[in-house]
Amino acid sequence: MKRVGEGLITLRCVAEGELRIVKSPKDVIELWKEGAERKIVLVEDAGVTTLGPILPKLAGVVCTSGGLGSHLAIVSREFSIPALMGTRIDGLCLDEINRKRAIIRPCDGSRGELLILE
Repeated sequence: MKRVGEGLITLRCVAEGELRIVKSPKDVIELWKEGAERKIVLVEDAGVTTLGPILPKLAGVVCTSGGLGSHLAIVSREFSIPALMGTRIDGLCLDEINRKRAIIRPCDGSRGELLILE
């Protein structure tokens, strides 16, 4: 396992699944068609609403902006889906981790980390 990022975690539980970068509604539609179950999505905007159709099916969410009071964090908690908010990705291009097996897990207090299974 390789630690690739850390942020604020919304729920103190672990999520594991294939990490998918979501940049547009087209990406959401693609996930809807192929099945979003057991996927962890990575988005850049904490106010994103395009995840609505697939959110209940996701294993987890990673967001590079926002905090625990962000819209995405609140909605994820309501669905009991762990979200890692305000995530700093450690010196990697996001495309390098797209479609890799990933884990979101809690660390200290309200902090969590993103791991890639190699």
